[in-house]
Parts: sequence; structure tokens; C-alpha cells
Amino acid sequence: MLQNKKDGTRMLLVQDDGGGMSPDKMRHCMSFGYSAKSKVKNTIGQYGNGFKTSTMRLGADVLVFSRSHSNEERRLTQSIGMLSYTFLKSTGKDDIIVPMIDYEKGQAWKRKVRTTSGDWFTSLQTIIQWSPYSNEGELLQEFTSINEQGTRIIIYNLWEDEQGDLELNFDADVNDIQIRGVNRDEKNILMAEQFPNSKHFFTYRHSLRSYASILYLRVPYVFRMILRGKEIERHNIINDMMLKKQVTYKPVMSNGYPNDTDMVANVIIGFVKDAKHHVPIQGFNVYHRNRLIKPFWRVWTLPGSQGRGIIGVLEVNFVEPAHDKQDFERTNSLSRLEARLTLMQKKYWSENCHRIGYGGNDANRSSGKRDRGSSPGYSPSTAPSSYQSAKRKTRASRLAISRQSSSIKMAQRAAEKSPKTVKSAGLVQPSLSYISGDSDIEIAGTASRSISDILDEPERTFSGTVAHLPLSGGVIRIERMATRLQSKEGTVKNNGHGGTIDDPESVIKQLKDENSSLKEW
Repeated sequence: MLQNKKDGTRMLLVQDDGGGMSPDKMRHCMSFGYSAKSKVKNTIGQYGNGFKTSTMRLGADVLVFSRSHSNEERRLTQSIGMLSYTFLKSTGKDDIIVPMIDYEKGQAWKRKVRTTSGDWFTSLQTIIQWSPYSNEGELLQEFTSINEQGTRIIIYNLWEDEQGDLELNFDADVNDIQIRGVNRDEKNILMAEQFPNSKHFFTYRHSLRSYASILYLRVPYVFRMILRGKEIERHNIINDMMLKKQVTYKPVMSNGYPNDTDMVANVIIGFVKDAKHHVPIQGFNVYHRNRLIKPFWRVWTLPGSQGRGIIGVLEVNFVEPAHDKQDFERTNSLSRLEARLTLMQKKYWSENCHRIGYGGNDANRSSGKRDRGSSPGYSPSTAPSSYQSAKRKTRASRLAISRQSSSIKMAQRAAEKSPKTVKSAGLVQPSLSYISGDSDIEIAGTASRSISDILDEPERTFSGTVAHLPLSGGVIRIERMATRLQSKEGTVKNNGHGGTIDDPESVIKQLKDENSSLKEW
């Protein structure tokens, strides 16, 4: 934060020690719609509007100082440019005019005139009149902090909210720049102090230091970010997790699975370490080419506690980010990714929610049954009626008889067939995993075998994956089964009466009649 010497207002300074900009690059930077990267996808600066739109969002006016030792100039140059909404509005300009002046260094710094000396001095006077500086000497003084090369951007006449306060809050933390308004929630600030492992979830919306610390997935050791005199420490969200699990997501293209490594996303999913306190946090941090695009993206949007405490980190380079780098373009690839992340979170929740004090669906149902039987309001009068009890007994009897009669008929039909007509049918064990029609694959831990690999294996006995009934032995076995079933007397209670099943068809008809009469009753 800087202070305007003319009126005492606060200004915002952004500075780097990179390569700087030559006079030509400076003009390209400050003109709308120009980009040398317009034909190169997935790069910062692709659309040529980022600098203008971002600075104008923070304040009405911006002043840029840049020093460069570029090959095209073959000598050290420095430039000053101004993009001022206040100047354009106050003078009633129809076109966007960007005053700019240049210098070059020989034995000493001297003015670099591109058109005429009159144009150069007109630009200088315009900058002095509408900037925080009173003369050329004060402007040149700003280059002393740049050293050999770099860029210094000063945004002034910062925007205010409806109460007349600056949208940027410089007073809440002397080492931070925060945002006032709806993004700042006092309740979240208190929870960030109470649950340090969830701090970034509660603060990234209003704190520049918090957001910048998770902005990059990987940071080169030579790269540093300093905010108001204090270095920003990069924070790895994965370190906030427990019970971590890695899942590989590989989207399917029209020509099959891609070989490009950029088309694979390694998802790290787990519970935040504060999840045992049931904190309201969940979502995936989605990066694109090392930069955070969607922080804590909530894909499972059901109300209640389901999914609570689950966070994840992944880098997806196969989905196109939006112009402002704050979201992704709504494409089929993004929709498929969202659906897959939702399934991952649901699966992880069902397998691990009990480990942090939540009950799964099965546990909830069991608990509900126990609570209903032991609750103070439970009494015999609230129990199922005798009609319902009789109906259940009738249904159970009908099911038992139907199964037994079906077994007898199947055995009889099989016994009547000759060995030549008995053909084996492949029996797949229930343990064989079902794979949905969705062609996207998900690999957890070691790679799993595909169905084609399993089915291509040699046929085995019944204890294997695929079992075939032997022809001759199978007929003998079925004949024995039919003999045992026919000779055995199965006594079944039907609505309180016992009897031997001589004719299953007549018994089933009798049960149907009784069921109809019970319904009428």
C-alpha cells in the first residue's frame, strides 16, 4: 500500500523484478485486445485484456513503470504509461487515449522520441496532471526501486463501496490486503482461528495472503511472493488431509484413451484433519497448468452432513479455463469431470464416514430400527396389526412354496433331457465387478483387470471365475436332486395350518384366494 502525495488517498502497488517491457511491448500491454499469444491456447495473456480489466476492477486509474534490456532495442530502456478512467471521463474523450513516454540509456538516461517532441511533452504533461506525481523528477524517482529491470504498477483512485469505504481493506491485517463486503464473514474468521487445518477454506475469499498461498500447485525455488513486506508461504492443501487416497481419472476421447500425460488427472482425496469436529467444509481444489482455477469446488450439493469434511486436489490440463481464470468453460469434458468427482466423493464417504463419527446410510437405517423399538413412545398398540402379521406369513409361505416347486420343475426338465441336449452355461461369480457403460475409467491404487482380461482366461471348475457343468456328470447330479426333492415331504405352515405339499399348483391357488380375502377384510 502506498499513499498519494497529492490528496493523501491510498494506492495499491504491484511490482516484479522480471524482464520488464520494451516500449513496443508496453504499448501492446496497455492497448485493448492486442495479444502476441492469441494463437497459443492455455497461456496467460491469450486474450490481451487481462491487465486492463483487472486493474480497472480495482481502481479508476493505473500508472505503469517498466525498465527492460531487450534484444530488439539493444540498450536499456524505460517507459511510463497511464490508463486513466478519470482523465477520459473528465475530458470527454470518445477514444481511449493512453499517454506514454520513453527513455533510453546511453552514457546517461535521455528522452526517446518516437514521433515528435511536441507529442512527447504533451504526454508528459497529461501524466503529471492526472497522476499522483507533480513533476518529471518524481516520476523518474520511481525507477530507483526497480534496479536493472522489472515493472512497477500503481493503481490509484481505488473503488469504494456503498458506505464510502474502500473495497480493499488495508487495516484488518498489516501484512495482508483483504476485501470488504459479502466475501468477508466474521463467523468464518472465527472458525479459521478455531480450526487451523481448515483455515484456507474459511479465508481464501477475503484474504489475498490466504488465496495467494494456494494459488500455485508447485512453486520454483527461485520464485517468491511478498505481500506488504512479508513473504507469502505456499501452502499445500494435501498436508491438511488425513485418510488420504489417490485416484487416477483418465477421460475417454472419441478415438479411445489418450496417451498424452496431460489427459490424466491424479486426484488426492481425503478428510480434512478437522473433520472429526464436523466442520462445514468440502470441495476440490482444481488446478490448470499449475494455477488454481476453482478453489474448493463443491460437486456434491446435497443438503445435510453427507460429504462434509472431504476435500481434494487435482490438476486438469484437458479442460479449458474461462477468460478471467476464475472458472472453466462449460464443456462436456468439465461435465464428465464433475460427475466423476461426485462419484469419487460419494464412494469415499460411504467407505470412511464412520471413521470420523458419521453414520452411513446402512448405519442410519439400523439405528432407526433400534430407536423405534426402544423409544419411550413405542407400545404394542403401535406395533404391526394382526392383519399385517398374517400378510407377512402368507407372503413368506407363498415364496417358500414357489421356490420349492420351481426347483422341482427345473430338476425334472433337466432330467428329461438327453446328455447331448444339456449345454453348459457360463456362470459368473457375484464377485466379478460390474463396470458401467460410462467409458471413463477410474483407477484406485493398483490397476484393476478389465472384464475382457477376466473372460479371456481358461475355463475353470465351479470354484473359479467361470464354471461349466460337465455334461454327463451334470445330468446324473440333477437326476439325484430331482429324486430327493420328490421323495422329501416339505411341511409348510399356511395361515396356521400344516400340510404336505402334494400339488403345488393347488396350494398356490389357495394362497392367492386367501390373500384376496384378507385384502377385502
